[in-house]
Amino acid sequence: MRSASAYLLVSHGSRDPRPQLATERLASLLIQKLERQQATDRLSYYQSDERKSDTKTALRNQLAKPIVETACLELAPVSLHVRIEECARKAKERGLESLEILPLFLLPGVHVREDIPGEIAIAQQALRGAVKLELRPYLGNYPDIIHILTKKLEKLPAQARIILSHGSRRQGANQPCEAIAARLDAVTAYWSLSPSVSEQVKVLAESGSESIAILPYFLFWGGIIDAIASQVQQLQIAYPKIQLHLGEPLGATEELADLILTGIDE
Repeated sequence: MRSASAYLLVSHGSRDPRPQLATERLASLLIQKLERQQATDRLSYYQSDERKSDTKTALRNQLAKPIVETACLELAPVSLHVRIEECARKAKERGLESLEILPLFLLPGVHVREDIPGEIAIAQQALRGAVKLELRPYLGNYPDIIHILTKKLEKLPAQARIILSHGSRRQGANQPCEAIAARLDAVTAYWSLSPSVSEQVKVLAESGSESIAILPYFLFWGGIIDAIASQVQQLQIAYPKIQLHLGEPLGATEELADLILTGIDE
């Protein structure tokens, strides 16, 4: 476990309340898991023969109640840099040395590459070095995320597979999704770009597929997933001889929390 740090989960932001509620649940799961780790660390410390006084301060900081908070890049009451400053000052009051910012984004688009680093730079200038700000890799860059997707696809038996992502217009930003799809023996579709899910369903139908699994490569349920579900229903009517199976987004699950925690530990 990385000691003396607080954590800030940064999502995109939405007018739909469901994604924010899911982000808060994910933060709560991470707090619970960090607390369990701390209990194990505390037991190991007091069972050891190395309880020297000069290590007590470091231990106290390491075992301070975990701080895992949430922020939105857009559609939030305050700008992200203000939220970062608030969380950094809270961490400082708890005796923590740094704030780690974890972008809950699945593709390395403009938000990951430009907007979030820019907001961090503004906050760092305001904090004047009082707390170290560290930008962690975006969620879609975690190698083990493919294991979560694999398990979701296993619940959707089908001859063909579509990984449906939001998509990014930034050059090269969709390549990670393409790589994931290749590993999962799937094709990609995008909500905001071509090929769309309807285009890919048509191609697969014409190639003879009788059942198609469609897995949304999104974080949580929200307006876009509702729209996807509606579109899949319409496609099912248009292709009555093909079985379309729509999966679920990643969700605020224990498994996703474990994935993030593994990233924190590295």
